[in-house]
Amino acid sequence: MAPVTLSQAFQQGLREEMSRDERIFVLGTDLFERGGHWAQVKGLGPEFGVERIRDAPISEAAMVAAGVGAALNGMRPIVDLNFIDFVFGGMDEAINQAAKIRYMWGVPVPVVIRGTAGVAFGGPQHNNSLEAWFGHMPGLLVAMPATPADTKGLIKSALRGEDPVIFLMHKMLTGARGEVGGPDDLVPFGKGIIRREGSDVTVAAYSIMVSKALTAAENLKGEGIDVEVIDLRTPFPLDLDLVETSVRKTNRLVVAGEAPRHGSVAAEVAAAVQEALFDYLDAPVLRVGGRHTPIPHSPPLFEAVIPQVADIERAVRYAVRGRPN
Repeated sequence: MAPVTLSQAFQQGLREEMSRDERIFVLGTDLFERGGHWAQVKGLGPEFGVERIRDAPISEAAMVAAGVGAALNGMRPIVDLNFIDFVFGGMDEAINQAAKIRYMWGVPVPVVIRGTAGVAFGGPQHNNSLEAWFGHMPGLLVAMPATPADTKGLIKSALRGEDPVIFLMHKMLTGARGEVGGPDDLVPFGKGIIRREGSDVTVAAYSIMVSKALTAAENLKGEGIDVEVIDLRTPFPLDLDLVETSVRKTNRLVVAGEAPRHGSVAAEVAAAVQEALFDYLDAPVLRVGGRHTPIPHSPPLFEAVIPQVADIERAVRYAVRGRPN
């Protein structure tokens, strides 16, 4: 199968699921004709019609509420916010309704809230990293794929599940290309994957930091450091078993996320592994993350406040050699 972009992979997975299940529809803005800000549903409007690719008024509260209501009435909606930053307008509906109704009433709420995430151009109001917020909220599943194959496989799993899902696609990965699976190839939530095997140190990452970790691993190979790279794939549920199995082999761990380190997914993984495997560790568990600052408009400045390949390399050297060089 020919390689496709992340957005095309999402289209493929959605098209297959919409053809399989007539209860699935998409609700958002700029969808039917434009195909979304990131071409994530491009071409699906004319194919499935205005009833299933639905343009809504610009009210995130109304969109998320409509999605929750539709899910409670047997439908399987995707509420596409384009930018996940816009979810603040529908936070009560996402957090106090979607996340809690199954617990309170015992009924499924199969709604997907999709948005692009991660840091790119656009300044502080369009570059929030919210995955740890959502992962902290019981009742929500959170996906943040790093590859087209996982994008397709995870959206298919989300649309066949019974729980509300926050589906985050990194802005800077929109055009990333790769092969994808077929109609029956689903990627389960809570199952990470080893992207590169190694013996000296484990790097656990997700989303865009996976590609940066793989680049760092290749660079460090020339220095005689063998890095194992794990793609967590879903910030919640986390596959801590896979990380712990790897750390029992390498005895060292670096956790990489683009979000600010304070209260991050990286912080949770680091704390959990340190708690479970203290006697296995030959070095402190190290976190690589963004600085605790709003994202600047200036490209050189925003590149300075988010973690780069060199930051991962520096942390790995510290973990292996015991000094920050």
